[in-house]
Amino acid sequence: QVHLVESGGGLVQPGGSLRLSCVASGNLDRYAVGWLRQAPGKEREVVSCIDKTDGSTTYADSVKGRFSISRDNAKNTVYLQMNSLKPEDTAIYYCATSALGCGRVYEYPFWGQGTQVTVSS
Repeated sequence: QVHLVESGGGLVQPGGSLRLSCVASGNLDRYAVGWLRQAPGKEREVVSCIDKTDGSTTYADSVKGRFSISRDNAKNTVYLQMNSLKPEDTAIYYCATSALGCGRVYEYPFWGQGTQVTVSS
């Protein structure tokens, strides 16, 4: 089991940018890593994922073209670069890992504690 710690959240104006980081206690190269979010009153959703094998990436339609996921296995870190942020991006953002690959929300067994992102003027 790997311990995950997210950072980089905060308050940003619409149109602004943030970069989230997810640092793992162990080797991340054995896992697909996803960024998921939960907004108030809404279910958790997968925002983006980067696979463990070929580094392929997936994005939710709502963030395509604005968010970018990347990983640095040497640093056991995965990043989520978020640009052109909108108020509807406001949520708690979690990173999560899966040994089986990118999947749906319930297919990530290991989660971090989350970091709050608030987009507001």
